[in-house]
Amino acid sequence: MTNIIVVFARIEDAKSIKNILVRNGISVTAVCTSGAQALNYADDFHDGIIVSGYRLADMVCMELHSNLPSGFEMLVMASQKILAEAAGDGIMSLAMPLKVHELVSTVGLMAQNVMRRKKKYRDKPKIRSEEDAAVISEAKALLMERNNMTEDEAHRYLQKHSMDNGTGLVETARMVLAVMV
Repeated sequence: MTNIIVVFARIEDAKSIKNILVRNGISVTAVCTSGAQALNYADDFHDGIIVSGYRLADMVCMELHSNLPSGFEMLVMASQKILAEAAGDGIMSLAMPLKVHELVSTVGLMAQNVMRRKKKYRDKPKIRSEEDAAVISEAKALLMERNNMTEDEAHRYLQKHSMDNGTGLVETARMVLAVMV
């Protein structure tokens, strides 16, 4: 699920946009009237979508965008004239008057993009420090020597015990070294 924060200067506008999204199967995490409130929610969630008007109670949308965490995308809704001024890098826009299907499809596409980016980050292999890699290699070498395992078998052994014990691979390798040395 993607965190969606709706922020407009008037609470009635924010609630109307929320209701449109919810009626079309898109859940909204928060509704607020100021950029500061939106930033507080954004800091809690780390990634998601901000659906915003141009002018908020305490700032304009470009200021809000510049202070968002990197995992957030922004959709600004305003008149065509104002959107020309608000065009910026990383800011999507929809012209008012609003067409419901445009809002729903745009938010849906943005949510897919956020989920894709999240999955890509999650699937990215973790980079180990040289010290951690050395500990794992040493534990594998010890397992290979003492238990006549191949390197793959030793690695799988460490992985399995790591998962079974709910510990990290490096911590498991350190435990193996402590017990076997």
